[in-house]
Amino acid sequence: MLSREILAQISEVIWEIPQTYRPDMRVPARVFASNKMLEQVLSDRSLEQLVNVTTLPGIKGHALAMPDVHEGYGFPIGGVAALSYDTGVISPGGIGYDINCGVRLLRSEKLIDEIRNDLEPLSKFMYNAIPSGLGKEGHITITPQEIDAVLTLGAEWTLRNGYATEIDLRHMEANGRLSNADPTQISDRAKQRGLDQLGTLGAGNHFAELDFVEEIYDEEIARTFGLRENQVVVLIHTGSRGLGHQVATDHIRIMMNVMGKKYGITLPDRELTCVPFLSTEGQNYFNAMAAAANFAWANRQMITWAMRGAWDRYFNGTGGPLELVYDLAHNIAKIEEHIIDNVPQKVILHRKGATRAFGPEHQELPPEYKNSGQPVLIPGSMGTASYVLAGTREGMRISFGSTCHGAGRIMSRHAAKKQVLGTELKQELMEAGVYIQAGSTKGLAEEAPLAYKDVDEVVETVEKAQIAKKVARLRPCIVIKG
Repeated sequence: MLSREILAQISEVIWEIPQTYRPDMRVPARVFASNKMLEQVLSDRSLEQLVNVTTLPGIKGHALAMPDVHEGYGFPIGGVAALSYDTGVISPGGIGYDINCGVRLLRSEKLIDEIRNDLEPLSKFMYNAIPSGLGKEGHITITPQEIDAVLTLGAEWTLRNGYATEIDLRHMEANGRLSNADPTQISDRAKQRGLDQLGTLGAGNHFAELDFVEEIYDEEIARTFGLRENQVVVLIHTGSRGLGHQVATDHIRIMMNVMGKKYGITLPDRELTCVPFLSTEGQNYFNAMAAAANFAWANRQMITWAMRGAWDRYFNGTGGPLELVYDLAHNIAKIEEHIIDNVPQKVILHRKGATRAFGPEHQELPPEYKNSGQPVLIPGSMGTASYVLAGTREGMRISFGSTCHGAGRIMSRHAAKKQVLGTELKQELMEAGVYIQAGSTKGLAEEAPLAYKDVDEVVETVEKAQIAKKVARLRPCIVIKG
């Protein structure tokens, strides 16, 4: 593991591993972290993995680690890298197995004091409405013919079939659809795994939460996002389920067979397996990844549709609408243009456990968010807080318009289960006013708050680095997990 002495301090919360640290580094590596958090980062292999990322052919600028960074497959989770469109590679390890794992925020017209007495029965109502847990089937099962349409169209498929609105799509990253998606690059096995998983949360750290706005930091931007103090909101966090995992598995296997033999690429870690972006294998994976990302956007929209229906039924039509504030991916690679070395450059931006955070006036933002910057959603852990941030112009310059994606693990799932009893945790959270509905108490223990970094400190670091700014803090009161 790296020592602190290797790191050069660029600012209060920005640290750099110089390119001279290792002869195979093509660019420096940078870490966003407070002094306290840096000790946590140095306790695992995150920074070693980040240094390995700097060896990828065609990498530009810096390899970046967000303050929630922790060890992952190939890339650290919380890793960001820009690879040249023309000469760079694409690496599934820089996207992750859960392609387009992401989060969305819905706002309601209700205030928390209006529904405090409803929290326990409402939690059961929500749990019954949203399929969650390992292998749990959705309320709808699509046919093999329909799955190709979902993979091609993404959230647009849900619009065409009456599960979404035009505003929903406008408030999604990429409008909920990557146009290069190619279902023919998705294996039959992957498609089979997705047939009954549309509209499901899954297990692990995925969840649906009912929160309320505990604090507003920027009144003007909060108004732009439609947020106010004590307002009830919903967070949904999930991705492409078994389909996305199978896509990663299939294409990693292909790349491992050709990376060295066909393209002569050697790397310090086989988990970084990659191929030239413009190669046949690179394009096949990129187009398959896009299709899996589209499935994930459709999945989150179907959960939203189920949530809206449950909300309406529970309140007998008096609950008001659940409107989508924004939806973001945090495991994805996309073609973007960034200013690097004072020159606009077209790159394949890999974000793994990192959230897009475009600043004001960016052309990809909907008109209502042009002045504020993009809404950025940072879920915490059960019993702590989540945050709404806004992208900044400075972030476009120093982090490729990227920021953290959550609190970040400091303890493995196995270690958490050894220290926490799920039944006791559930009781503790209930006493703190958080109603948990989960299919597995073991799974609950894996996601205990003590297994994560302090989300408040993570977000403070992000703001000090000026890669996103705080808008609102959310407090959970219902958590639905698999």
